[in-house]
Amino acid sequence: MGPEEGKAQATGEGRRARRGGGVKDPMRPESIAFADGALATPGRPPIQVKWLGTAGFSISYGDHTVLIDPYLTRASLARCALGTIASDEAAVRRYVPRADAIVVGHTHFDHALDVPLLAKMTGAKVFGSRSAVALCRSQAVPDAQVDCVEREAGGAAVEREVGPFRLRFVPSAHSRFFFGRVPAAGEIADCDDVPLRIGDYRCGAVFAVEIAVAGKTLFHLGSAELVDARLEAKNVDLVLLCVAGWTASRDLPERMARLLSPGAVLLSHWDDFFRPLDRPARALPAMQLPRLVDRMTTSARDVKIGTLPLLGTLAL
Repeated sequence: MGPEEGKAQATGEGRRARRGGGVKDPMRPESIAFADGALATPGRPPIQVKWLGTAGFSISYGDHTVLIDPYLTRASLARCALGTIASDEAAVRRYVPRADAIVVGHTHFDHALDVPLLAKMTGAKVFGSRSAVALCRSQAVPDAQVDCVEREAGGAAVEREVGPFRLRFVPSAHSRFFFGRVPAAGEIADCDDVPLRIGDYRCGAVFAVEIAVAGKTLFHLGSAELVDARLEAKNVDLVLLCVAGWTASRDLPERMARLLSPGAVLLSHWDDFFRPLDRPARALPAMQLPRLVDRMTTSARDVKIGTLPLLGTLAL
């Protein structure tokens, strides 16, 4: 099924669910998967967007690659609940052999666990908060590879260039989906005793990231919240949208449509990240995809909305 058919199906099912038809969340993410070439521009070198699971992406253009929130270890639920967690070096080497930059949108474990190992393996520069810097330094990532892009409240958004990529780090917020609170809020200040428990991966400062490359603009929302102030991006070609927790953020689909005017939205962080990457993605419960897709298509009628399989690639 192509994305347009998926949208039509999603809209109808979402409306039936809201009318109390007994359908809680009938849409499967794979039913709205982007078809090959759905967003490609003929006659020009493609920007390759690869989904790494959760809010993680590998974005490549030419011979440069930027990683965002790469979490490849996918520790089991039992391991996360009962003990400490550490990077699975074999999985990290298998799925991400190279990178020029690593962006950390916030420092929960499912966004930041593998960042220090990836930095040491690839030599990539890490861009993130003070918490991300502390995490990297605790695991012997050289200072020259770590760039703190966090500024005091009210400070200008930080911009950096990596090869053909221009990155703009926009202060944002984390969805308050945990009984009205941000889970594991606070900073990572002292993490010398590694490996850590998942609760030790405090959220830290949160960034949305605007990525400009090859005449296109991408916008990564690694948590389902959007802070209106300081947004400059308009007519964004592709939004990389975290789904988990979106219902806790006021009018998120409508605000995103109004502020970013996206041409396309790639849904992420809907998957069960306790399953390894070599198994098919399975949706976490209560994602409410029909409602989300319905509201986005109502707010931005021409937007294309879709998903990818784990490790799937979309050409832009």
